[in-house]
Amino acid sequence: MYAVIKTGGKQYKVTVGEKLKVEQIPAELDSQIELNEVLMIADGEAVTVGAPFIEGAKVTAKVVAHGRGDKVRIFKMRRRKHYQKHQGHRQNFTQIEIVAIA
Repeated sequence: MYAVIKTGGKQYKVTVGEKLKVEQIPAELDSQIELNEVLMIADGEAVTVGAPFIEGAKVTAKVVAHGRGDKVRIFKMRRRKHYQKHQGHRQNFTQIEIVAIA
């Protein structure tokens, strides 16, 4: 059984017991959160697709950790113009573990 959920503007295919990193969610560590934006649920041959979301469907997840991703380095340069710009970015994330799909 798996589900397709939407969180943080992205879509994820999840199964029970899976750990994944999503955009930062304001929740305490070891707390249960409910993700209500479920786009699709597949249980064997039975597939339910929402328009755009499935009414009454939810995915329960446990917050495992908060952190920051690897640094992405941005370098801009214009040749022959004596212009160089260095910039970096680290994106915040929340690691969750899928507990149940209902």
